[in-house]
This record gives sequence, structure tokens and C-alpha cells, in this order.
Amino acid sequence: MSGCNLSREGIPNPLNPTSTIRLESNSSLPLQPTNLTTVEIQNSISAAPLASTPFSAPSPQPDPLQFVFPTVGPQPVSFWRPPLYPTPWEPTPNDHFLFTRPIGANDVNWPLSRYRYGYLFYAEPHTGVDIPAPKGTPILAIGPGTVTFAGYGIYYKGNIYADPYGIAVSIKHDFGFAGKEITSVYGHMDKTLVYRGQHVEGGDVIGIVGETGKVSGPHLHLEVRVGDETFFATRNPELWLAPPQGWGVLVGQLLDAQGDKITKAKVKLRNLETNQMYEVISYAEGAVNSDDYYKENLVLGDLPAGKYYMYLDHPSISAKTELEIRPGQVTFFIYRFKKGFEWDLPRAPGPKFIPPDLTPTVPALQVSPSP
Repeated sequence: MSGCNLSREGIPNPLNPTSTIRLESNSSLPLQPTNLTTVEIQNSISAAPLASTPFSAPSPQPDPLQFVFPTVGPQPVSFWRPPLYPTPWEPTPNDHFLFTRPIGANDVNWPLSRYRYGYLFYAEPHTGVDIPAPKGTPILAIGPGTVTFAGYGIYYKGNIYADPYGIAVSIKHDFGFAGKEITSVYGHMDKTLVYRGQHVEGGDVIGIVGETGKVSGPHLHLEVRVGDETFFATRNPELWLAPPQGWGVLVGQLLDAQGDKITKAKVKLRNLETNQMYEVISYAEGAVNSDDYYKENLVLGDLPAGKYYMYLDHPSISAKTELEIRPGQVTFFIYRFKKGFEWDLPRAPGPKFIPPDLTPTVPALQVSPSP
């Protein structure tokens, strides 16, 4: 075969490119079938890696060669996900999945499990979500709006290269929610491709992924800010990004005996059909904010619809329950210490002051008697 060099001492192992197969036979002829022949797999750093093409075992044939390979490990979890629900996706009047993803569908475009909103980093909790992406990956606007910042210094409010966000872009969107403006922030870029004052549409490329600012590797840091554009106005982006079709979102409150939120509690979910595990940690104290309606302290998005077992793990609580994630919807719960789980949705927020009925009373018409 052209371009194929086989020898007794160096046949690349197709299941492990860093090892070779050495053939031993009682015949002096190359690869001549004789009596039982064994194959020995030896580690070798000299073997050339093979391309990562699918390997199919040949059909069984009467052949004296016996191949013994390492046991194949479990299949990795697929990165394939369904397309997103169309935006705006509002299954109830209190939901606001208004935005698409800032990374394209061909790449990982969901948060790293350990870099979600509210996780404690350094002295402050995480005010956004981190999405892993190779350096140079295009970053997309999650919705239409006007660029209000592009470059270094979004945190320190100046062109300061030591800014923890590195090169960043902020977009004030064309729409708000419940009378409040919405701004999205994109951090740690390698470079921006927009300028302040420019109008963009959802899906427009606004920059590329980098590792500027306070980072340990290339990724995109995404924030959603509601009401104003400051660092202290963030909300959990997983309540604003449209979920994949047929998937849902878990939202919860973990409360202690006094009704205060339990911080840094680990929550694990196990899908009863696939046994796949998911994990989220409740918000730490600091510059994080709950949704005006859900008042949550944990969110776990992008969950395939189905039944799950949920485990709460914290020094003060240890509980478990079964729940169901509904497609395209929020599954909401409250856990109260020593009282257990509640599944009713919160009451919708109403006006803070309802004026009394001021409908004027029309006095009765008095008719004067005729003279």
C-alpha cells in the first residue's frame, strides 16, 4: 500500500497513538500466518500520532493474530445541544429569556459549571458566567443595542490596562424589562470589533475571545446588568439567555431556620434516565443580586427535560428529593430548613402602594319644587 510502512517493531496502535504493536511469530517471513501469534503493546514515544478518525474493528476472520487492547473507557458526554428557543422566550409574564448566546452554536456556548453566577472568587462572588472558548473565537452580541463601552477600563472607568475585565464591550439594549434598562457586558477579549456609539444587532460579531485582564486562560465573561450599567447591578445571565429547545432551567431558594438565604451550598442533580450529574452552588454574599420575581440564590440552566434526583449538601442541611424539569420552563423550588421543599411559584410582585378608591360620589340631584 502506497505510503504505508509496516514493520515488526513499530505498527502504530489505532486505539492509542502513543503506543506501538510489536509482532512476534515463529516464522521468519513477515506477517506470514503460522501457529498462534501474540501481540504485545509497548509504550513508545517514537510512534507518530494518527488522525482522530473513527476506528472500526474488522469482521472476525480465521486469523492466528490475536490483538489485546486496553479496555475502552466510557463514551464522553455529547456536546451536541438542540437549537435555542426563539427570542424573546417568555413562557410566563415573569420570565425574561430575551437573549441568544454570545458564542456560536458550533462551539461550547454554556457556562462552565464552576464559573457560574454567584460563585465565590477571590474576595467577591462571580458577577457573571464564564463560557470556555479558544482564543480567537468570535463573540456575538446577545441582542440589539448600542455600544456604550469598548476597550480597557470598564471597571476602573478609564483606559487602565490593569482592569480586571481586560478588553471589554458593553451594550445597552434596545429594550428593557419591567421598566428597567438592560446592559450586557463581555470581558477578557483579545480585541474589539466595534466602537462606542455603534448600533449592533443580535448575532453581530463584536470581538474575539482572549485572555486579557484577571484570568487563568482564554474564555468569555458575560454579564447582564439591569437598571443601570454599574458593577453592582448584575443579574444571573442564565435567567436571561434562551434555553435549548426541549430543555429547562432550575431556580431555587435555600433558606435557613430564620428565612435567610444559605450561601455556598452545593446542590447536585442526577438525571434518572441518563445518570448524568449536574452541580451548582448557591450564591455567596457580596455584589450579586436575585431576580425581582424569583428571589433565588441558585440557578442551573440548560438541563434536558426529565426527572431528576436532587441532593443538597451543606454543613447545615442534608436533604434530597425528586423533581421534574419541564421543557422550555423554569422549575422553581424553595427549601426551608427543617420544613422541607415547596414547589409553588412566587407571587407576582405588585405595586408597593395601592391607593384607596377615590371615585367621587355624585351627589343626588335635588329638584326644586315648581312655584
